[in-house]
Amino acid sequence: MHVELTEDRVLTFVVYNTRSHTKEPFETIEDGVVRMYNCGPTVYNRQHIGNFRSFLFADILRRWLEYLGYEVRQVMNITDVGHLLHDADEGEDKIEAQARREETDPKQISEGYTRDFLADLEALGFREAEIYPRATDHIPEMLEIIQALIEKGYAYQVGGNVYYDVSKFERYGELSGNRVEDLEAGARIEVNTEKRHPADFALWKCDPKHLMKWDTVLGADGFPGWHIECSAMARKHLGDQIDIHTGGEDNVFPHHECEIAQSEAFTGKTFASYWMHAKFLQVDGGKMSKSLGNVYTLDDIEERGFSERALRYSLIRGHYRQPLNFTWSILKESESALAKLDDLVVRVQESVEAGGESVADSTSRDREILDAARDKFEAALNDDLAMPQALAALFEFRTAIEKEPLGAEAAADALAFLERVHGVLGVLEFERDELDGGTVAEIEKLVAARTAARDAKDWGGADRIRDQLLEMGITLEDSADGVTWRR
Repeated sequence: MHVELTEDRVLTFVVYNTRSHTKEPFETIEDGVVRMYNCGPTVYNRQHIGNFRSFLFADILRRWLEYLGYEVRQVMNITDVGHLLHDADEGEDKIEAQARREETDPKQISEGYTRDFLADLEALGFREAEIYPRATDHIPEMLEIIQALIEKGYAYQVGGNVYYDVSKFERYGELSGNRVEDLEAGARIEVNTEKRHPADFALWKCDPKHLMKWDTVLGADGFPGWHIECSAMARKHLGDQIDIHTGGEDNVFPHHECEIAQSEAFTGKTFASYWMHAKFLQVDGGKMSKSLGNVYTLDDIEERGFSERALRYSLIRGHYRQPLNFTWSILKESESALAKLDDLVVRVQESVEAGGESVADSTSRDREILDAARDKFEAALNDDLAMPQALAALFEFRTAIEKEPLGAEAAADALAFLERVHGVLGVLEFERDELDGGTVAEIEKLVAARTAARDAKDWGGADRIRDQLLEMGITLEDSADGVTWRR
């Protein structure tokens, strides 16, 4: 097992493995190196904030592994063909359907939304993956696997279509808990008389109406099934065996279940050691829906006056395996939480600056406070990325130094720790000119004074305080629940 020793502390990472349905100590195939494949977007539309919850989970996971000292080889795919409507084997390609709606060709759709996706990743502060492979660039790799599966008896061809025979893979259903004998036609399994069993899934399809198609040894006018794409791209860029495969909870079945079946039948090896899945993002306590008008993109966030940093915090603040709710008021609360973290950074920076050349004024109390914050933060994230507890450790740290600042030596160590924290969370600010407007304590004191003036019906005094806050770059919003402020 790979661990890192930091000042006599052993850091051991434990993760929940969807395949084993339990928490397991994290071990890599190659010492010190993590091969991680993240299911990326199907680029038929602008990605919404629910998509980014899953992608941000992968980004936090990658950052935490690097905090622990691993070299992370991260691959996130771009699906630009073969993902049919309803995640089924029959129906229209999602990209081609969007091309029809926009009256353009599929390539323009996929290229345009891929650019949007990569720009959104940058805006949200993602660390760049090693590669973002496109499915359409990996047709030969898919064909190699498909032909081998036919030869081994795991797949069969009917005309120009090739299907995987799930009855031949004994471990099918291990990830999702589905049993082959219980899977009948209906729901997400289409009725197809060509299949030996309704749960058999397409590796290759032949459809003259499909716009994106290839002439191969399997037949003319063919295109890949959705599942085979990820198996081929993961193998091409990370090898036969990888350490971690991630995705949203909707990927567990059928997508990831099928990936396991085809990859392990092809190589005879365990495909991924750990499968990790993020829960859906809820909006206003329910599902996102176009009919409800709550499928938000980054443009919607910006139009409401919120920053990408606030959105990033809002989407990472919960545990990835628990449902997370999004509302505009929660986004405001996220900005307030970030203001407190900014204040923590400022307080530590001021303690460092106040110490000057001296490092002798730190006490055992300072060291205990810092060690407690760091230990709680690391222990939380080592426990399957328990983000709420990790963030709580930072807010407790701020409370501890609010009344009594750190000495210079401890402050210097605390600043280094916060910089490492930012390396994991990606939401802290260290440039002082970006943190104008006073400390949180100063702002809240003025807000309280304005509230007192309003209660006393001193409207002129309340307006003067509001103007003072505006000059500091602070805006106020009054509601029935009270006053909220943000920078």
